[in-house]
Amino acid sequence: MPNSNLLDASRGIADWITGLRRRIHQHPETAFEEFETSRVVRETLDSLGIPYEHPFATTGVLGRIGNGNGPCVALRADMDALPIHEESGVPFASQVPGKMHACGHDCHTAMLLGAARLLKERESEIQGTVKLVFQPAEEGENGGLVMCNEGILENPKVERAFGLHVWPYLPAGMIAGKAGVLLASVDMFDIVVTGRGGHAAIPHATIDPVATAAKIVCELQTIVSREVDPFSPAVLSVTAIHGGEAFNVIPETVALRGTIRGLTVPVMEQLQRRIREISTGVAAANRCTAEVKFGETVIPPTVNDAECWEITRRLGQEVLGQTNVADVSTVMGGEDFSYIAQRVPACFAFVGVKAVGRETFGLHHSRFNPDEAALPVGTAMHVAFALDALDSLRGGRN
Repeated sequence: MPNSNLLDASRGIADWITGLRRRIHQHPETAFEEFETSRVVRETLDSLGIPYEHPFATTGVLGRIGNGNGPCVALRADMDALPIHEESGVPFASQVPGKMHACGHDCHTAMLLGAARLLKERESEIQGTVKLVFQPAEEGENGGLVMCNEGILENPKVERAFGLHVWPYLPAGMIAGKAGVLLASVDMFDIVVTGRGGHAAIPHATIDPVATAAKIVCELQTIVSREVDPFSPAVLSVTAIHGGEAFNVIPETVALRGTIRGLTVPVMEQLQRRIREISTGVAAANRCTAEVKFGETVIPPTVNDAECWEITRRLGQEVLGQTNVADVSTVMGGEDFSYIAQRVPACFAFVGVKAVGRETFGLHHSRFNPDEAALPVGTAMHVAFALDALDSLRGGRN
């Protein structure tokens, strides 16, 4: 089938894809708890006659399509949700209080299942293997690393990989990306400031961790603005502060939490070092102590192979039209698709889900509501990349 017809084929199953997305959306599950989502994936693959292996990384699923006689490519979708209470108002909203698919992973899973259906229909044309990677725990829990370590890229060895992320800052019907670093390296930090609690009316008899924590937050902001090379992008955000319960009690401890982002190892190391130095130093100056911890693993930047991005750009133009493919600048968000891209030539791209005529809230927002008309776009791009990559790799062996 010509690439120009793939979008029509995807739109022909749009209701089926949308139904899967809404079913998954109503039952969001956070990292390594995607048991219901995994069951939906496996039931769908069973209904399509697609073999799979399970579990990887507790809930992950690895499907396979093709005759195995030739090269191997991988298509990846993440499945986990976020600890956010949904306020979108849609009739298929989350039925789980405090959890929501606010980053579009329900869309990613449904788009890949749509691609699985179309690829299965064309399995007689597939000389090689397409691996379908349904990954848990993308949201800061390194599910991609666990799946890689458990062998999803081996037997047969994956030679190219492709992934998509819905993007509410781009009109539905478009895709975007770039060669090189697309997304940043990510780490998280926790700081516990300890003082001596007591009565709020007698502060001189206490050592106040609240005031100390406030000073630490302010001082941390000077790392990026005054210490990191302005030509080296970096982000430091304190995103949570917890301390105390009563209006008249100075607490014993205050906990801070946040994230750092950078594009290079030296910048990430600089941010980590200075967070520790400033936190402990400010705490000591205020008669407190500060314990600083970082994540177990720093998520690496997502780097697109130049050739894979050019292939994706060309396919996007063929499938969607010349004007519906855009180049974007590096984004300081992070993605653990990066673990796959470290190991094999890969491309990660954005698919626009910005709606016309209504406000489309951003990722990680409680009212995030992507335009579902974009779902067939993602499905078509998955199929196009898989078929084109296999053809290209097979041709390279002649």
